[in-house]
Order: sequence, then structure tokens, then C-alpha cells
Amino acid sequence: MPGLAPLLHIDGALARITLRRPRLANRLEVLDLQTLQQQLQQVNEDERVRVLLLSGEGKHFCSGFNIDAVPGLDAGALFEALSNAWEAARPITVARIHGGVYGGATDLALASDFRLGTLACEMFVPAARLGLHFYQGGLERYVSRLGLAWAKRVLLAGATLDAQQMQASGFLDQLLPDTAALDQALRLLLDDLLGMAPLALLGMKQHLNALARGALDVPALQADIARANASADLVEGVVAWQARRAPRFTGR
Repeated sequence: MPGLAPLLHIDGALARITLRRPRLANRLEVLDLQTLQQQLQQVNEDERVRVLLLSGEGKHFCSGFNIDAVPGLDAGALFEALSNAWEAARPITVARIHGGVYGGATDLALASDFRLGTLACEMFVPAARLGLHFYQGGLERYVSRLGLAWAKRVLLAGATLDAQQMQASGFLDQLLPDTAALDQALRLLLDDLLGMAPLALLGMKQHLNALARGALDVPALQADIARANASADLVEGVVAWQARRAPRFTGR
């Protein structure tokens, strides 16, 4: 479907990727998964970018992978590769959740660092109803982010979670009454993230995720701490704090 591929827009330190199949609840085709991987690589390679926002056009965030394309394809492997790459993204990732988020799209959202949604949200994973076995990376993210009980409720019992349950489970970091409030909260969060010192912000993201996986690289952590401690940004942060002004970080 030409013209409907995910759209990447980079504006300095902020990148936005928008899913653009609103008539199909932003369903993802094989080409979309490949495009998202390419766009993520482009964002990772652009050192200006510190925050990446994922959103969808229309009433829904994303309905996951096109089920009609599943026979003969290892859809789990495709989604696992994308979600694992998304979790490992260099920038801080934020998902703007509205309406439905289904199937593998729930894992793509879980791979994001922050998830904000509205009261109109719901989530559902039909894997067991379709005979699909959820992939390892997704199982790990469900258990580490939501806990075993919620993971079983969604993946084994096939429960549909409403917005309040999504927040109670930890899927949503913030729950807003409508899209206007959602976008206002997003602007505040994005501004806060973009105002942080890049070396500390992006380094801590990677090491926090490694800790959650039980895979902390201690020498890499120590190197990043030393780099931040020796940075001009730390000097600027202290001076700005003392002067009660906004810091001007450069990532050096």
C-alpha cells in the first residue's frame, strides 16, 4: 500500500515515527516492520536525537501484525526483532497510546521507555486463540514489566484489559482523560526529557534495561559513569542548579 508506510520526522533532538494505516487500526504489514527497523537505525545513527516518539494516526494505536499474512511467515520472529531493537534504541522512547493496542503491538509498546494513554485505551493479545506461541523477548518483557500474574492474564487467559487495568498492571505510566490531555502530558514529558543531560540520560537508560534483564555490563557502566563525571555537562548542570536557571547541555 504505497504512501501508508510509517513516517519518520526528525526535528533536532526529537524524532517522531507515525503509523499511518488508520482505516486498519494501524495494522502492520511485513514491509512496515522492515521500514520501522530502517527508521530506527537512522534515528540511532543521528547523534542529535535524544527522544523518539511513536504514535498512530486515527482512533487506534496499532492492531499488531496482519493476521492474514501469518501463515507461512514467522511473525513472532519479525516482531521480536523489531521490539528487541526498539528496547535497545539509543534515544529515550515514548509511546502515545490511544484506542486499541493489540497483539505484537503490545510488546512494541512495552519495549518503549514510557507509555502514556487515554481512557479510551484497551489491549488484547489473541496469540493463544490463533495457535501462535508468543516469542521469548515478548514473554520476558511481559513478565519484567507487568509481572507474572498480569502476563498470564493477558497471554494465557486472553483477557482484554481496559485503560484502568492497563495502568494498574504497569502498562501505562500515565492515564489521561482524553487526547487533548494526553498531548499536553506528552509535551511536558518530552520537554523534561529533552532538558536532561544526554550522557547521563541515555547511559542510564541502557544500564537500567540491562539490569532488568540481569545482564548488566559493569565495566561499561563504570566507563559511562566516569565519562559523565568528567563531562562539561556536569559542570554546566551544577552551575545552572546554583544559579537557578535552566542548564544548556551539549552532550559533552
